[in-house]
Amino acid sequence: MQAVPLSTLAAGLGLGLSLIVAIGAQNAFVLRQGVRRERVVLVVAICALSDFALIAAGVAGMGALIESVPWLVQLIRWLGAAFLIGYGVLAAVRAFRGGRGLDPAATVRGGRSLSIRVALTALALTWLNPHVYLDTVLLLGGVAASYGEDRWVFAIGAGAASLLWFAALGFGARLLGGALRRPVAWRVLDGVIAVVMLALGILLLIPL
Repeated sequence: MQAVPLSTLAAGLGLGLSLIVAIGAQNAFVLRQGVRRERVVLVVAICALSDFALIAAGVAGMGALIESVPWLVQLIRWLGAAFLIGYGVLAAVRAFRGGRGLDPAATVRGGRSLSIRVALTALALTWLNPHVYLDTVLLLGGVAASYGEDRWVFAIGAGAASLLWFAALGFGARLLGGALRRPVAWRVLDGVIAVVMLALGILLLIPL
C-alpha cells in the first residue's frame, strides 16, 4: 500500500486555508449562524460539501469548461451581486430596527421552514459567488494538476481546509454569545454584515 504524500496533503491544506480564511459573504453568514446557534451543523455541512464538490470539479478538469463559457461566470456574477445586495439591505434593516439580543430558546423554533431558508441562503452565498469558481475550480484545480498522480491527495487537503475552517467558525462563534446578548451588540453585528454584503455586491457589479 502506497503511503500518502503528506507534503502534498499539507500543500492542499495550506492553499485551501489561504483562499478561504478571509472576510467574505459566506464567512459572515456562517459566523452569524454560529453566534445564533441556529442550524450550525446544516450550514457547516453545506459550505464544506459545496467546497468539496467545487474542488473535485476543478481537479477533474472542469476549469477548462468554465473558461470556454465566459458568459456563465458573468451570469453568476450578476445573480450573486443581486443576492448580496438584497441580503445586505435586509441586514441593514435589522441593524436599524434593532434586535432582541441572543435568545437560545429561539434557535429551536422555526422548524422545517427555517431550515429551508438557512439552507437556501448558504447555497446561494456559495454557488452564486463567481470568485469561488475562479479560486476553487480554476486556481485549486490548476495547482492540483501540477501534482500529477497525487492531485487527488492535494484535493483532499484543500477540502479538509474548508471543513476545518467552517467548523471552527461556526461552532467557535458561540463563544461570542455572551457578548451578544444585548440588542445593541446585534445591531453592530448586523451593521457589519450589511457593510460586507453590500460592498461585495457592489464590487461584483464593477467590471473586472
